[in-house]
Amino acid sequence: MAKKKAKSAELKARKAEKATKKSQKKSSKTAADSDAEDIDLDAVLAEYAAQQANFHKVAETPLADPPSARTNSTLTPSPTNSNELFLFGGESFNGALAHFYNDLFVHIIDKNEWRHITSPNSPLPRSGHAAVTGKKEIWLFGGEFSSPKQGTFYHYGDFWRLDTANREWTKVEGKKGATPPARSGHRLVCWKQYVILYGGFQDLSASTKYMNDLWVFDTVEYTWTNVGNLMPSHAQKPEARSGFSFLPHENGAVLFGGYSRVKGTTAVSKSAQKGTKKSGGGGGGGATRNVLKPMFHTDCWFLRMSTDLKAVRWERRKKPVNAPNPPRAGVSMAYHKGRGIMFGGVHDVEESEEAIDSQFFNDFFAWAVDRNRFFALQMRRPKQNQGKKSGGGGGRRGRAQDAEEELLENLRRLQAGGPTEEEMDELAPVKKEEEVVKVVKENSFQLPAPRFDAALAVQDDVLYIYGGRFESGDKEDREVTFDEMFAIDLGKLDGVREVFSRGTTKDWEVEEEEEDDEDDEDDDDEDEDEEEEPEIDEEEEERRRKAREERKSKKKSKDGEVPAPVEVVTEPVVEEEGPETDEPIDTTPHPRPFETLREFFSRTSNAWQDHLLAILTEQGKAENLGVKEIRKKAFEMAEEKWWACREEIREMEDEQEAHGIGEVVNLEEKNAAGGGGGRARR
Repeated sequence: MAKKKAKSAELKARKAEKATKKSQKKSSKTAADSDAEDIDLDAVLAEYAAQQANFHKVAETPLADPPSARTNSTLTPSPTNSNELFLFGGESFNGALAHFYNDLFVHIIDKNEWRHITSPNSPLPRSGHAAVTGKKEIWLFGGEFSSPKQGTFYHYGDFWRLDTANREWTKVEGKKGATPPARSGHRLVCWKQYVILYGGFQDLSASTKYMNDLWVFDTVEYTWTNVGNLMPSHAQKPEARSGFSFLPHENGAVLFGGYSRVKGTTAVSKSAQKGTKKSGGGGGGGATRNVLKPMFHTDCWFLRMSTDLKAVRWERRKKPVNAPNPPRAGVSMAYHKGRGIMFGGVHDVEESEEAIDSQFFNDFFAWAVDRNRFFALQMRRPKQNQGKKSGGGGGRRGRAQDAEEELLENLRRLQAGGPTEEEMDELAPVKKEEEVVKVVKENSFQLPAPRFDAALAVQDDVLYIYGGRFESGDKEDREVTFDEMFAIDLGKLDGVREVFSRGTTKDWEVEEEEEDDEDDEDDDDEDEDEEEEPEIDEEEEERRRKAREERKSKKKSKDGEVPAPVEVVTEPVVEEEGPETDEPIDTTPHPRPFETLREFFSRTSNAWQDHLLAILTEQGKAENLGVKEIRKKAFEMAEEKWWACREEIREMEDEQEAHGIGEVVNLEEKNAAGGGGGRARR
């Protein structure tokens, strides 16, 4: 008994001391917060604009090092130079303060060089904006800006055009009519002369508004049209969302996935129930309350476009086969010749108001849009029996890659009107050799660490992965920003090439007052537990065990290891189902195993030209194109089909190679064609 009384007195003394400390620190913290958040965002942005005006002309400065780490920026391939990538905007957060950027950088791929571009007329600092490649320019819309402590948000509704040749920004003002509301988390797609905008969200401080309006900008007439208002009231359309994938299609655009928050219920924690009970309220077991819960969209839609904007319609597609599971946010696909390329993402599970478990991914997928199927992409080590390239070996697949690269390179040079390969060798043979030695690095066959919000772009059949974030899940809830960039050849899949890597950001700050407050609350909970010693039921114990396992897997990932798959049990949120549009039957020629792009087009060239002429005749445009233009467009269609089927054909090639079929097919084809010297190239 005496021990119990002594323990109780000690607890009371500790509580009194903590209460005094907490009161003093909270008062100082409130004062600091009020000073930090008393910021006029309009004045801050006006100051940025004034600083921008100090630049009198466009200037391009080579950098010794890559740009500083940032997230929610855009990495966009240049439409006028296949050797360039443009990086714009983004934000950084060190645990206490957020910083936004309006820097424009260009990455010169073959030199592995970064250049900083300044101009008197640039978009203001932002993140969460959307950018898309046009014919000779990059279009950019929206984004967000916030106070340093992210207490106040500002959303942009401006529209910009970047001339990628002369690096000049132009703010686009519509000639007449309404313009899209400000937003971030939206997506843009180009189709013919139109820029299509869909979705996004607005942070309204007290709540977040997700959007599902559809706007189209005519780049000829310079006018915006709210196409959603032109559709019949009964027409089906996707639910509001942000962070989805939006890819171009010859007949419009396709949409997959996304993220939003919807009304739902969640369990009230025991501490909250306890507090309610002490204050006189009812605190029965299994209490719940209404909240906004995360929703990971898994539906797929096709936007059928028309030059008559009144005829534009949404069509629900079937859910893709082999879609990533569990669904994920913080990821958006990069477009590549009829496919969407996906990497990373995060899946959150809210167990209660106070507990969120997150699972991060480094999965690598290709989504064949027309076939509506996902393929998991794996790095492929060179075969041990392949000969050296200098000796002409490497088997059929090696020769296929060489022939394909030669064809595409020659086609690009012809289109650009540049010198041939022989002329380039004569002009600068020594410099070319030096550049190869400088750039070539040993590829890794391990994918980059799990992350979300990485910027993806495809240029010249190579995927580039820039930055991204990861949450450590430790006591400080540290947010790690990856300061690195990688490249993956989508044709060879022969490993991950490091463009640059400076690890992750280290300057994470934790406000002392907040940390102490959390410690005090934890100590108070411990004291109450010591006094009351509540029983923990089996269900609660199981939940805690799973949470501990999840934290362990995150810790391993932080150390550079890929976390083991964790079973995620989600409370299903039912999406509205509607009539699905039947997938059209594909009657175009299909690639064969081990068939290069050049061989595929050589075999099917007439069929593709007939297919193209049938389409043009239906549109009344058959007489507008010459023979060369028809052949060029037919090749582009064949190339897109070859890439769309690439992973499916690759699986067939692997299966046939495992049975030793590849070389037999090769011999038969060579003999039938009367070609000699096949053995010498093996």
